[in-house]
Amino acid sequence: MEDVHSLLRSHRSIRKFVDQPLGDDMVADIVRSGLSAATSSNLQATTVIRVRDPDKRRRISEVAGGQQQILTAGAFMVWCADLARTGKACEMAGGTMTSGMTEQFIIATVDVALAAQNAVVAAEAQGFGICYIGAIRNDPQTVADLLELPDHVYPVFGLCIGVPDQDPEVKPRLPIDVVLKDDVYRDDGDEERITAYDETMRAYYRTRTGGTKDSSWTEEMARLVDGERRPHMREFLAKRGFELR
Repeated sequence: MEDVHSLLRSHRSIRKFVDQPLGDDMVADIVRSGLSAATSSNLQATTVIRVRDPDKRRRISEVAGGQQQILTAGAFMVWCADLARTGKACEMAGGTMTSGMTEQFIIATVDVALAAQNAVVAAEAQGFGICYIGAIRNDPQTVADLLELPDHVYPVFGLCIGVPDQDPEVKPRLPIDVVLKDDVYRDDGDEERITAYDETMRAYYRTRTGGTKDSSWTEEMARLVDGERRPHMREFLAKRGFELR
């Protein structure tokens, strides 16, 4: 059991990979482990598309702001929330899916996240490195077009897997007392704990970048949420059948 805890707590995002493709059996094995994750009402709303075509990888890399790990990873996949298959199952049973419900969107997205994280643990347990690519949502329509996604399917994130060619430090997480609460939500003392965590993160960034980045967690969060971020997602989802009603 301790080995599992150590594995989980040693996670790092890997952005530099050895030029070594993952074999089909290995990829299938990792994804199969991912699909063993919990799934709401056995919905199984996850579809994984392995992107092999170098041109498609290049175009997705451009969408994601030029992230080179998409090009160099031993395997690159796009993890999709898939309610098209659910609709087909409904029709096969003689019914008609009521689409566009917010609850459907939530459970499909959660299903994908759970399955992908299971796959990540399976990959890391075999010595591979991984990097999630949320930036495919910078232009999800281009990604959907490249992958020929039908309505009621949307790309949630990309995932790079490969043999690591770097050994970065583990990024410190928030103190457990900030995250784990008893019975009710109370934030007494959290500001002081977060202030201390800021200094931990500032030291981490300085070490990781050789002193070129001087920032804290609260400063990073201010940049993340102070202003609109990917406002196009609502319209994109609605066009794909996720009207969220």
